[in-house]
Amino acid sequence: MSVPAERNDVTSRGVVPSWRRPELALALIVLGLGVFVIAGTANVAAAASTLGLGPRFFPLLVGAAMVVIGICYVVDVVRGGHGDPEESEDVDARAPADWRGVGLVSVIFLIFAALLDLLGWVIAGALLFFGLALALGARDRLRAAVVAIILAVATYLAFVKGLGVTLPGGLLSGVI
Repeated sequence: MSVPAERNDVTSRGVVPSWRRPELALALIVLGLGVFVIAGTANVAAAASTLGLGPRFFPLLVGAAMVVIGICYVVDVVRGGHGDPEESEDVDARAPADWRGVGLVSVIFLIFAALLDLLGWVIAGALLFFGLALALGARDRLRAAVVAIILAVATYLAFVKGLGVTLPGGLLSGVI
């Protein structure tokens, strides 16, 4: 009995066993984050809204979805499933990862987290959106700044006025 050509090609390339592939690491991270979200939601104690949904409903929903997706993903990877390489006319799958961009975006998020309580959502959010736009390649800085301010104010108003969620006011606490 002979091995199909496709199977022979896969083994000749030295494919990494399923338990050592990055797909399994990502699947376990998704599963772990789902468990983390559910466990973190257990400590939330507040009254339910007029619709009967409390502040625990959506985090529990998201956490449960992440657990289910993580389990399905782990099963798929262990059974031999793998991510297909990107096939687009303007993407080179062999190109190295842009670690500078990943690092820059990570630093921007950490700075945002550090400044959120001090500056408030509107200012820190505008800086976040502006920094991300520049890190991801925006060329027109003025347009990026205007869009960042509009996004920060719009999300603040949507959450605070529309949903009744409290966001830090910071330096603008009496103004907005």
